[in-house]
Amino acid sequence: MNPTHPGRVLDPFAEPTKPPDPGEVQTLVQAALREDLGSGDLSATLVPAEQQAHAELHLREPAVICGQAWFNACFRALAPGVQVLWAVDEAATVETPGIVAEIRGPARAILSAERCALNLLQTLSGTATETARLVRILAGGRTRLLDTRKTLPGLRIAQKYAVRCGGGYSHRLGLWDAVLIKENHILACGSIQVAVERARAMGKGRWIEVETETLDQVGQALDAGADVVMLDNFELESLREAVERIRGRAVSEASGNVSEQTLPSIAATGVDYISMGGLTKHLRAIDFSLRLI
Repeated sequence: MNPTHPGRVLDPFAEPTKPPDPGEVQTLVQAALREDLGSGDLSATLVPAEQQAHAELHLREPAVICGQAWFNACFRALAPGVQVLWAVDEAATVETPGIVAEIRGPARAILSAERCALNLLQTLSGTATETARLVRILAGGRTRLLDTRKTLPGLRIAQKYAVRCGGGYSHRLGLWDAVLIKENHILACGSIQVAVERARAMGKGRWIEVETETLDQVGQALDAGADVVMLDNFELESLREAVERIRGRAVSEASGNVSEQTLPSIAATGVDYISMGGLTKHLRAIDFSLRLI
């Protein structure tokens, strides 16, 4: 617990990975299909409406599989009876390329949903795979990897789920579920103390984070009772000192200029979390292909 504010959870990011919400899955799938199908799939009409098909989903490279719910929903949105039989579990690490699923159902539905289903699966698997790779760099230490709001438009909920499947942790989902007091908020409010007091007075029961750029601001954030102190673009020596000041009083988060190369040295300061926008914005899609047999 935060000793400054008893009863408040000290670590707001340590939440278990939950299955994707069916409603959110449907919302994203319907938007993707609407974008792709428009007034109808002209190419799929080349195939008789009654024709059935059997397809195999091939994974072409090692990956953490993520996005099965979205993949399945794309096909079933067009034909509820489509069967998707997975040979691997969600969030599983698959080292050997090969067939990971089979799809059976109306040929038109499989052909029309193929691209949307693959787009979602390869993007979310890419997010999970990259997260897992970076999490391995931090293995054995106390520091955990955290995502940000720098997600692909429309994919925030799905990508943050993918980060958790890859072993990372999620920051706030949006502007509504926590207070993050950044530089411009501080300037607009007049001080860190005033900003935190106003946030606390809202009585929303949400955790409050303050972005700091100097050790003096770290002290101000702690004195104000922030639950999380973000250390933005700190040099390593200052970062190490800031982490020691924060320890036991709040959660520490390092942010800015984070890369694969800098992760080990930042983690060595003992910071609780490192947030990294690249998890969700600098990603490479995983190579899948779907073939009728």
